[in-house]
Amino acid sequence: MKCLVTGAAGFIGSHLTDLLLAEGHDVVAVDDLSTGRLANLEGARRHRGFAWIEADIADPRVIADLPAADWVFHIAGRADLVPSIEKPDEYFRVNVSGTFLMLEYTRRVGARRFVYTASSTCYGIAEQVPTPEDYPCLPRHPYGLTKYLGEQLVMHWAQVYKLPAVSLRLFNVYGPRSRTTGTYGAVFGVFLKQKLSGKPFTIVGDGNQTRDFTFVTDVARAFLVAAASNVSGEIFNVGSDNTYSVNRLVELLGGEKIFIPKRPGEPDCTYADINKIKTRLGWQPRVAFEEGVARMLALIEDWKDAPLWDREKIAEATRDWFKYLQ
Repeated sequence: MKCLVTGAAGFIGSHLTDLLLAEGHDVVAVDDLSTGRLANLEGARRHRGFAWIEADIADPRVIADLPAADWVFHIAGRADLVPSIEKPDEYFRVNVSGTFLMLEYTRRVGARRFVYTASSTCYGIAEQVPTPEDYPCLPRHPYGLTKYLGEQLVMHWAQVYKLPAVSLRLFNVYGPRSRTTGTYGAVFGVFLKQKLSGKPFTIVGDGNQTRDFTFVTDVARAFLVAAASNVSGEIFNVGSDNTYSVNRLVELLGGEKIFIPKRPGEPDCTYADINKIKTRLGWQPRVAFEEGVARMLALIEDWKDAPLWDREKIAEATRDWFKYLQ
């Protein structure tokens, strides 16, 4: 297949690009490099089935010039919670308007599949765990809301225009190439830099909160399986089939820890019910948590240029979080 991957220079997008090329598909990689890195595509760029376009997918002029594709993987988007509170207009522009433009592109070129990157943050603070796809969505912040609105567009286009589309709700993805710079966010990036610097891990609350940490290569494979299926108009959770405490993560990483205040609007547990994707698509995770953490530790030097977060810097960075999400 000829594949178009938006956000291809990012964390998940680059792993998906590598997988698609390894499976014999051609890939047109699209990214504006606002958070993605060309270094993530170093191997892909040597492949003759690879093409590169630096572009903003929320720009209608860009979308009009994109080449046709058989499979469209829409991964590009603004991520992280705190910046979405500070700049909701930018998140709406990219995550909602950008998704609309990509849907219209897919319809115009007659692509065979459209796979959307949704987020488990749409569930807000779920009282049912493991959480199934039909659990009510009550996002708590603009990031979660804009990803959910994008997903609603995808499902509507599948219904009204019969667009062959699937949405994957991802849970706590981690692995090599996760972003090492920028806004305070994912726990792995924060902790790996702290360990590399010999600093204590900053544990939110008591550390007993659990997360459905899902390894990125498993996630990439879920995208491939979804694209190769004949299922349309469906939403699937993508998770590890388990949930792990932050204290367990610290135990595996090894090091001292300090505690910072628990944040409002954060669930005590994220845990995907993945029975639907197992049954309908035949996908299941392969990388155990302990193995995934070991792989991250083996690549810890990749985080040498990441920002080093401490108690004071985190408090400053999350000020709006506490202001608006109480």
